[in-house]
Amino acid sequence: MDRFQEMQVFVRIAERRSFTQAADDLQIPRATVTNLMKRLEERLGARLLERTTRSVRLTHDGEAHYRRCVRLIADLEEAEGSFRHAEPKGLLRVNLQGTLARHFIMPGLPAFMERHAQIELHIGEDDRLVDLVREGVDCVLRAGTLQDSSMIGRRVALLEQVTVASPAYLALEGVPDDLEALASHRAVNYLSSATGRVLPLEFTVGDRIESIELRATVSVTGVELYTQAALAGLGIVQVPRYHVDDSLADGRLHSVLPDLPPPPMPISVLYPHNRQLSARVRVFADWLTEIFARHNGR
Repeated sequence: MDRFQEMQVFVRIAERRSFTQAADDLQIPRATVTNLMKRLEERLGARLLERTTRSVRLTHDGEAHYRRCVRLIADLEEAEGSFRHAEPKGLLRVNLQGTLARHFIMPGLPAFMERHAQIELHIGEDDRLVDLVREGVDCVLRAGTLQDSSMIGRRVALLEQVTVASPAYLALEGVPDDLEALASHRAVNYLSSATGRVLPLEFTVGDRIESIELRATVSVTGVELYTQAALAGLGIVQVPRYHVDDSLADGRLHSVLPDLPPPPMPISVLYPHNRQLSARVRVFADWLTEIFARHNGR
């Protein structure tokens, strides 16, 4: 047991606010975590953590020591990585947006695990905002523009988007041939998980983007529900093309204003700004970039 491990344990406890969850993340016994923290506080002569039966929080001294430890750990990992090219190993916790995971990630995952056999991958599925530090997640894969300034984003893809509606809806409301005609139509509203606000429809007109909010009677917060609402004839939606390719091919959805396409959707890997990009996250992000590049090259 060395001082570097003490720092790692202390940082994980501070971020997870739990001795038990820190022990699980680091895959060491709970008793070892307790002993390491006791030894660290005794050596420093300062109380770093306030413990209750329900939670753990940093003291004033603990806050200062946490900031120093995060910097030191990042510097040490970077220094070691510059002198050796060891195979990444250990636990990698990721959280993926569901439709992206099912369409792009899971089919190719066996190849990633074969390439990086020493990585143990824990995968969660969500569209919501995830508190990476509090929940012990190393990185997330999300669609859309980066909103959270506390996160660093690495873009891995830009996905083509389309505006679509069902034949039943278009038969009832008519097929718009320009943005002026579109103004009388109805959309399915998609609510941002970050702000709770309606995301407007966007159209590329020359070298500018036009944003339009249409009337709507249905609002949703999930991608699957969004597409299903369009299939049910509830209004116009804008989605990545991969998500509706089959429905466009078999006629269950029709393209609307194809000459005025939505801007492409950015796909990014996000991780906390106060974390050095670990080798595990780096190889995972590199692999995601390869996966999306193959898709876009088809």
